[in-house]
Amino acid sequence: MRKLCALVLLCILCAAALQAQELNTRVQLMAPTVPNINKRNLEILQNTIREFLNNNKWSNETYTPPERIECNFVITITAWDGSSAYKAEAQIQSSRPVYNTAYNSTLLNISDKDFDFNFNEGQSLDFSDQNFISNLSSLLSFYAYTIIGLDKDSFSKLGGTHFYNKAQNILNVAQVSGNKGWKAFDGLRNRYWLNENLQNKSFEELRQFIYDYHYTGLDQMQEDPAKAAKKIAALLSGLKLMDKQKLGSIFPNMYLATKADELVNVIAVLPDPQDVIKAYNLLAEVDPANINKYEALRTKGKR
Repeated sequence: MRKLCALVLLCILCAAALQAQELNTRVQLMAPTVPNINKRNLEILQNTIREFLNNNKWSNETYTPPERIECNFVITITAWDGSSAYKAEAQIQSSRPVYNTAYNSTLLNISDKDFDFNFNEGQSLDFSDQNFISNLSSLLSFYAYTIIGLDKDSFSKLGGTHFYNKAQNILNVAQVSGNKGWKAFDGLRNRYWLNENLQNKSFEELRQFIYDYHYTGLDQMQEDPAKAAKKIAALLSGLKLMDKQKLGSIFPNMYLATKADELVNVIAVLPDPQDVIKAYNLLAEVDPANINKYEALRTKGKR
């Protein structure tokens, strides 16, 4: 009887632990151009990464299974030394659900070209936000906190700040490793600058936009599409407050590129062609890099 009670208690605790985690991550690991790579080790590594992201507790909050943040890590091995050293690139995506729909809106879609690490078969991944343990655990932890931060920003005004600070802790301790992507001089579109932008007051308008766009815009689309689209169109003028010299920085560049197609679909709902043209002009000004995608709105507005 005692054994049965202990088993039931263990099941309850396990179920509670599963409900507590923040991320629901799918991981795909591949090495299409690397000959003779250890396929078994890749499969073990893929499972290890997925378990690290999904089973670690990244906050003090409890998430129910439907609340867990959907994310994808597609990691492409580009070189292997025959032992434990891997050179890799990663495509990292995350999304959040739109209220009362089956649609998920992308929040993060970023390519990391310096996703290099060491891993031995049977090695466990340990987590610490105060000490450098391995580049792989630092990479995964950094993006876990960034993903949660962006998700928080979409549900509350500047709600992700605490998690960007956590990501900065990871970044600071990882700089001693000598691995690329953690320092300012490693390039203009790396982890250092992503974290810097997310915490820079120059981009608070964009973070504010993320909240207003999702929480007061997209989440209302099911109830009144035209009204929600008009609200979102009005929000675009706030992006003009950003320093024009900073529009090419990694955060606005990444975020607006991620949202371009979605914005076209939302603005196209506007019933008044003049409102469509006005939104097109704003988008062309704040996001000229994706002007080709916005041309469909200009065409629609002229009809």
